[in-house]
Amino acid sequence: MELTKHKIGEFVKLFNMNCNIPDLTANQISGINREKEFFEPARQVGKDTSNYKIVLSGYFACNLMHVGRDCVLPIALNHTEKEKIVSNAYHVFYILEDAPVISEYFFILLKSLEKDRYFWFHSDASVRDGMTWENFCDMEICLPSVSTQHKYISIYKAMVANQQSYERGLEDLKLVCDGYIEALRRDLGTEVIGPYITPVDERNRNLKITLAQGITNDKQFAQPKQVASAEENAKIVRQGQFAYNRATTRNGEKISIAYRTGEDCVVSSAYQVFEIKDREKLLPEYLMLWFKRTEFDRYARYMSKGSAHEFFEYDDMEEVKIPIPDIQTQKAIADIFTVYTTRKEINEQLKAQIKAICPILIRGSLSNGG
Repeated sequence: MELTKHKIGEFVKLFNMNCNIPDLTANQISGINREKEFFEPARQVGKDTSNYKIVLSGYFACNLMHVGRDCVLPIALNHTEKEKIVSNAYHVFYILEDAPVISEYFFILLKSLEKDRYFWFHSDASVRDGMTWENFCDMEICLPSVSTQHKYISIYKAMVANQQSYERGLEDLKLVCDGYIEALRRDLGTEVIGPYITPVDERNRNLKITLAQGITNDKQFAQPKQVASAEENAKIVRQGQFAYNRATTRNGEKISIAYRTGEDCVVSSAYQVFEIKDREKLLPEYLMLWFKRTEFDRYARYMSKGSAHEFFEYDDMEEVKIPIPDIQTQKAIADIFTVYTTRKEINEQLKAQIKAICPILIRGSLSNGG
């Protein structure tokens, strides 16, 4: 059987079911990221969420407003048994019965840069450079037989099942880590970290260090937006030291802080650098564990001061409170968190591999369309 060409509108149907809950929080609402996955919490929540839409299990949600601007079609399939709730700006739809395409196949068909470029090319010329629902439905795609689709879906599902199994183990490990941390807070109480840390202000006067780094809000060193190595005033961050961006405004409600484990580097002179005075009393890996918690991000944003731009100064950092147990306990919890972090990175690699293989599966199915 040869491939057949269909317009998307032939086999999709809009689904509009409002949640009728006016005061949903960000944790109850899902958005869709560039990886075509639902994520929670959502970044923005309207004042009245009663007209936000429900996404049933097996249904799709997509945001057609920024297809051209972001050069990606933000679309996700609800693989879970749990209903999702999305903004009323999203389109929610499902695949009709007896359609020439299976939901999972349609999803992996759209998980490719090629299809993102295809939709981007057909976006309109509006301010937001998006697509209308009518334009979306008018897009054409080529489909193999349903039996061929099933074969390649089985491969995709096996990969996803392996990744999700790994992810469930990851969440179990996180629960252990969080439970351990809360037990420390409850049993030991907390104390300020000021007596355990000291500021560092070493400048790159002779331009000897050429590796310039910035810090992401995911708490990692990364390529900076502006090169600091050309400045003699840039601050040096030695291996074993901490650095953070004092400015917390417009940073995703997070503070950009990281612990340097690689070679020495330089950062912007606007950053704050500090180190631990005595590692026999406080391990840097244990302290970094606390910096990575969402509670610390909320605290840093709350304590930031300023008007147009807000800053979390070193004086504020000294007032941060954490439980400080004996060094063996610190090492144990830090080791657990290191395992969790490593497995989290592996999980992201698995998801990236799945995304990368989707176009290969599609090409294989189209070349064996009969």
